[in-house]
Amino acid sequence: MRKKLVDTAPFIQEMIETATNLYRLGWDERNGGNISYLLQEDEVQQYLDIDVKRKVKIAFDASELAGRFFLVTGSGKYFKNIKDHPEINLGIIRITEEGNQYEILWGFENDGVATSELPTHLMNHIQRLKADEKHRVIMHCHATNLIAMTFTHSLNEKDITKTLWEMCTECIVVFPDGVGVIPWIVPGTNEIGEETAEKMKQVRLVLWPHHGIFGAGTTMDETFGLIETAEKAAQVYTTVCAQGGKRQTITDEQLRELAKAFNVVPREGVLFRESN
Repeated sequence: MRKKLVDTAPFIQEMIETATNLYRLGWDERNGGNISYLLQEDEVQQYLDIDVKRKVKIAFDASELAGRFFLVTGSGKYFKNIKDHPEINLGIIRITEEGNQYEILWGFENDGVATSELPTHLMNHIQRLKADEKHRVIMHCHATNLIAMTFTHSLNEKDITKTLWEMCTECIVVFPDGVGVIPWIVPGTNEIGEETAEKMKQVRLVLWPHHGIFGAGTTMDETFGLIETAEKAAQVYTTVCAQGGKRQTITDEQLRELAKAFNVVPREGVLFRESN
């Protein structure tokens, strides 16, 4: 059976649209940010013969993902260029059985490789698949107002979760599990991946102070929407602070009513805490 053009694959089009939106919003300047999308083998086989172009080493043991396929953004690649040149700025890879390399099956032309944050992405795919078998997407970006909050707000993750929930009525519904926060760590290291994955046991959003946000989801839209909602709440927080601070807010009781109405369970210890 003749293969369809890879560029027409729905997963490629989703990646292009999302990357374009992230750049348009100013959350992925230059080569900032990265996305990885777990693909099913039958999806890939509709568009590709599984021929290995090159192999690249991975700086951690990814054997738990052996044989898995991912669509990944490239190292040093600008999101603004993905739309016009996906074959240069994106790649489809497969993790080897040993878990110490990935095989490039498509893309990353001109000797490109996957994002330097690939180990962090893979660590977090491993963790989120344990929490949710439908998980498929990891997305990292430099959402402006969320970064700004990490300079002015307590970095206690329950405090920052509570603040974001209070900023927009929908927040507790979209991310009832709250937001995780890790210490500042040099990006591209296994340490930042390990710290993020530890948080991803319980949450789908992890703040990297003074750097950005890491999100996980079952679809590209869900993951983008998760980050978008938290960023909107952070923008409202920024505006409220600029206007002189809160005079009123969504109360704990109202947040509990929201959670009950939308059948979600708020993260334990955030509402009705003694510190309030």
